[in-house]
Amino acid sequence: MAAQDPIGLFDSGVGGLSIMKEVRRLLPQEDLIYVADSKFCPYGEKTPAAIQDRARKITTFLLTQGAKLIVVACNTASVAALNELRAEFAVPFIGVEPAVKQAALFTKNKKIGVLATGLTLSGERFTSLVENYGGGLTVVNQACPGLVEAVEAGEISGPGTERLLQKYLQPLQEKGVDVVVLGCTHYPFLRPLVEKLVAPGVRVLDTGTPVAKQTKRVLTENKLLTPGPRAGKEWFYTSGDPAVVSPVIERLWGGRGAGVAALPAPYLTLRSLEEE
Repeated sequence: MAAQDPIGLFDSGVGGLSIMKEVRRLLPQEDLIYVADSKFCPYGEKTPAAIQDRARKITTFLLTQGAKLIVVACNTASVAALNELRAEFAVPFIGVEPAVKQAALFTKNKKIGVLATGLTLSGERFTSLVENYGGGLTVVNQACPGLVEAVEAGEISGPGTERLLQKYLQPLQEKGVDVVVLGCTHYPFLRPLVEKLVAPGVRVLDTGTPVAKQTKRVLTENKLLTPGPRAGKEWFYTSGDPAVVSPVIERLWGGRGAGVAALPAPYLTLRSLEEE
C-alpha cells in the first residue's frame, strides 16, 4: 500500500454514495473507487453468510484495483461482515453504524428513533451500541422495507416514497422522539423528506461526517494520506446493469457525469445463495 493508492468503498447499491460524498468533501485529494453491488441489493433481505460472500468478493476486487483502505459504506454489511473482513484481509477497514452515540448527546427528552434495515437492528453491533450509549433512553427501532429500493430507483422525493416514510415515522412520532437516526446509508438521500415529515425541532442524524473523519484518522495513523494539493478522481463500478445504475449515480453524486463500469465477471457469483 502507498499513499497515492485509492480508497475503496462499497455498498449493496448506491446508498454508500452518501458516505463517499463526505469522504470526498473532507479528503479532496484522494482517489476513490466505489462499488455498488446492485445485482444483490438490498442486503437487508440476504443472510449474513450471503453478505459475507459478497463482501469478500468486492474486497478482493477493490484490492486488485490497489485500494489502500476500504470503507464498508453499508450498515447491514458492517453488521454481517466487518469482523470477518478484518480477520481475513491485511488492509484497514472502516465500517458504519447508526448514530446512536450522537443521538444520546443531542436528545433533550431522552427519546430517540432509529430507521434502519431489520438485519442492522437485530445485529450484535447495534445491540452493543444501545447498551453502551442508550442507557436511560427510550430507543424506538423501525425497520423500513422498501426505502432502499426507492433510493436505488432514484425515487427520493416522490409521493410513493413519502407515503413509505410517513408509515415508518409514525411510530417514532407517537413516542415523541426528538432525534431520528438514519441508520442506513441509503436514507440520507431521503433526509429532506424526513425533515419535512417530522415534528418541528426534531433533529435528524446520519453517520457520513463521522465516517469520513475516521477514514482520515486511520489514513493519517498509517501514513497513507495522499499529499495535496491535487484533485482526486472517482471510479464507479456496479454488479448490476451500468445503463440502469449510471443515471441514478449521476443524480445522487451531483450531476458530475460519472461513468459506471460493470464489475468484472469473476466477482459476480454468490456462492452462499447458490448452495442454499
